[in-house]
Amino acid sequence: MSIYRTHTCDEISLDDVGKKVKISGFVQTIRDFGGLVFLDIRDMYGITQVVTSADKSDVDFASHIPVESTISVEGIVRKRAPETVNEKIKTGLVEIAIENIEVLGKRTKNLPFEINSNVDVREDLRLQYRFLDLRNDKLKNNIILRAKILQYLRSQMIEQGFLEVQTPILTSSSPEGARDYLVPSRLHPGKFYALPQAPQQFKQLLMVSGIDKYFQIAPCFRDEDARADRAPGEFYQLDMEMSFANQEDVFKAIEPVIYNTFTKFSSKQVAQYPFPCIPYKEAILKYGSDKPDLRNPLIIIDLSEFFNKCTFKPFIGRTVRAIKVSGHMSKGFHEKMLEFATSIGMGGLGYLEVQEDLTFKGPIDKFIPNELKGKLLSLADLQKDDTIFFIADNEKRAVELSGQIRTELGKRLNLIDTSMFKFCWIVDFPMYELDERNKIAFNHNPFSMPQGGMEALTTKNPLDILAYQYDIVCNGIELSSGAVRNHDPEIMIKAFELAGYSKEHIEEKFPALFNAFQFGAPPHAGIAPGVDRMIMLLTESETIRDVIAFPMNSKAQDLMMGAPGNVSKEQLRDVHVRLDIK
Repeated sequence: MSIYRTHTCDEISLDDVGKKVKISGFVQTIRDFGGLVFLDIRDMYGITQVVTSADKSDVDFASHIPVESTISVEGIVRKRAPETVNEKIKTGLVEIAIENIEVLGKRTKNLPFEINSNVDVREDLRLQYRFLDLRNDKLKNNIILRAKILQYLRSQMIEQGFLEVQTPILTSSSPEGARDYLVPSRLHPGKFYALPQAPQQFKQLLMVSGIDKYFQIAPCFRDEDARADRAPGEFYQLDMEMSFANQEDVFKAIEPVIYNTFTKFSSKQVAQYPFPCIPYKEAILKYGSDKPDLRNPLIIIDLSEFFNKCTFKPFIGRTVRAIKVSGHMSKGFHEKMLEFATSIGMGGLGYLEVQEDLTFKGPIDKFIPNELKGKLLSLADLQKDDTIFFIADNEKRAVELSGQIRTELGKRLNLIDTSMFKFCWIVDFPMYELDERNKIAFNHNPFSMPQGGMEALTTKNPLDILAYQYDIVCNGIELSSGAVRNHDPEIMIKAFELAGYSKEHIEEKFPALFNAFQFGAPPHAGIAPGVDRMIMLLTESETIRDVIAFPMNSKAQDLMMGAPGNVSKEQLRDVHVRLDIK
């Protein structure tokens, strides 16, 4: 039996009335009524009220314990008086009459902020004192939920026959899309390890080794800028890979895991799988994004060709996208939408309203020839009382801007159904794109299998080649990217050649993987949903930092531990590093 407690603070009940018990925890509140002192004791599991005797020394001692100190209380459980029952807590029908009280850990510093208070606290202060912030119920409950979700994810993968395998943290640097975190070697002067951006190469090597179905809750390290849904430095994925598998096999394996997890840990409606598959080109056109929020019913259409026949010069020769909404908007609404449009770099936001007689009213009506107005009604499926908004720019910007306008309209018109989770797959990504130098470059993962294999690489325009790449998206947030892997060395060499890389480049940058593929690699495919993002969605947290126990801030600093920090000259000398800070 523990010397500190016989019960946790959520276990005391009417069944214990008359029994001697011992609890330990943090002092949450102290209420001094002169002759009696009431204390609320909080541990990880709940809260129990304890009360002193009328003895003056007991009252004086209890009333001077600093709040948030840890104490141990021994006493007799008794029913509360009816007028003191607290139905908000599990133990609200009982209290403990103190016979012995002991301070185990006294708080000797002023609290930087109140625990379990509704007062907003600066995030930098919360992160600096994260060990105190974790005492708050909301954050503590997020971390408890995270543990349960991780356990559930593991159990589902194991039930499907996946084997959990840990892969190295210290590895070699390779170009994988983001900056590496580098670790200098003491034993090998001038050489460096890198923290893995993902277990990508290791999990593919496991497939070559004959591990048929692999998974792990994998830490990934990327030196990237933070966003609300992206933690700088370190994040976690449900990493998985399957041998002798294609795209559909991956979907069948991961969809029930995602669906079951969201159903189990949320009261919201979860859209049933199989999740819809949306080709990349369709997503870019209809939603202005490759991570569309399907809760928003608004659809974007292309009217570029139509406006080339009109006389509105700002639209002629440009990509023109349009969004139809039901109803006429107020003048104030249009002014606020124009303000938003200019804030994202648009010169304006054109619109037309459809009148009772199916004529148009709006700033650009006069630039549309009368004989084409019926065509516009048909192209945009416009009905009376509809309003249509227009976005015009070069193609890339028109896509980006129309997506932002669609999202803003959805929010302002309350069209987004916040009571549910909607998932989709984005598929058929282009294998290649033109980079800023107008040269062919990989669009996505360079180790993806091109659709059509070697024939596509040798006969098609590279910009027309699609890849077996796929993203899973939930409510406008990308949970994961995945792909069918290019396991054929000859196809791999040709794919890299089209992007301007030689066979020697592959051998130099990815030696283990390329070498392994010479020994009979099975076809394989995988994906790695972001665990942090899943939990962020499930807890409805505003930032990903609220679902991570000890996160960095938006500038990739650990304010609690003081990282990154300085190290001694001796430490630098050990790893053969000399600083050259300008």
